[in-house]
Amino acid sequence: MKQPNIFYSPAPVVEPKAGCDWADTMVLNPALVLDEDGKTIHMLFRATGPWPEKNLKGLSDPYPIFLGYAKSEDLGESFNCDFSRPALAPRVEYDRDAMYVNNYKGEKVLDYANGCVEDPRIFTVNGKTYLTVASRLFPPGPYWEKDARRDNLPDWVADDETPVGVCARRNDTVTVLYELDVDALKFENYDSAFTYVCPLTDGALSDNRDVFFFPKRFKIDGKMQLLMLHRPDNPSRFEEVSDVTTPSIMLAAAESFEDFAAGKAKNTLLATSKFDWEEERVGASFPPIDLGNGQWLISYHGKQLPDYGYTQSFMILQERENDFPEIIHRMSDRLIYAKQKWELPDKFPCPCIFTTGAVVVDDTLIMGYGAADQKIGIAKTNLTELVEYVRRFDSQGNIIK
Repeated sequence: MKQPNIFYSPAPVVEPKAGCDWADTMVLNPALVLDEDGKTIHMLFRATGPWPEKNLKGLSDPYPIFLGYAKSEDLGESFNCDFSRPALAPRVEYDRDAMYVNNYKGEKVLDYANGCVEDPRIFTVNGKTYLTVASRLFPPGPYWEKDARRDNLPDWVADDETPVGVCARRNDTVTVLYELDVDALKFENYDSAFTYVCPLTDGALSDNRDVFFFPKRFKIDGKMQLLMLHRPDNPSRFEEVSDVTTPSIMLAAAESFEDFAAGKAKNTLLATSKFDWEEERVGASFPPIDLGNGQWLISYHGKQLPDYGYTQSFMILQERENDFPEIIHRMSDRLIYAKQKWELPDKFPCPCIFTTGAVVVDDTLIMGYGAADQKIGIAKTNLTELVEYVRRFDSQGNIIK
């Protein structure tokens, strides 16, 4: 059985906008959500540009990362983008007393998205729509040139030994959860579209991203719990994992969203690097798709340099009684990767197609992807054919005879 046909945008559907200070350098990694009309696709995309007025120490101009909004009325063939203002913007404050936000309970809490909001994912949990973003307390410098995460750190972080201070000194990624009002978003009422909920990961423990949820609760250890996919840089920092130090896919279960970053979740390792094209890392890509009969399609990515860059692939999970789901099928093939000229590297040395959002219309899987960390494309394939192909492989990636 040959690989399923995948149709790619022949040119970018969204590109950086010259003269737009928050999106003139790169746009990438879109989240997608399907409108109630069944045909309009709403997109939140990652974007950045230099912000010299927030250069704190003269080391480099910071590049705060924003989310922009776009929509398609032709099932992803083209998108109309609102470059007039960001949909979601970091506050970019350096005074700790100014780094606070009101959460969904009306409480004043530290805003872990103060520096940037990266790699959005949109999903539902128990019928309510949410957004996750990979965030930093402070904006990085030109991160495609060097490790510039710490070029704009305020002096107070040097002496702060609290978990917040540790996280701030590293300026690692903390994943933040928002409630998302899609109606407000599509009418461009951005101030009403996003409600801060809480951090989902502990920035003092490990850089952690590629975080999102299954749409329902699972019975695990006798309790109906939320189930979260996440990708820590160092899984061995979790007590349930001892021997894996490369970025890998984990599952976490907890009774409330706040429990995940508070050390109250139960974690288990789901998948680590196995094939040559995923030697450096694996992480989940876009939110799970329910296949029925307790099975879930999981999109994920692997990275390996210098031979491959990023590859997108798939696995299928099976629910278990009173336990975490387990992998029953995992593709060993490379399926989605940069091929077209416009998808190939420019600023970054790494070939990269990175899917962060998908919708299903009839039996067509429509995926949004960032290409070369600078532009956005759409890929489409038949969902039934894709699932049939993934089922050719066992849990270890071997073809089933």
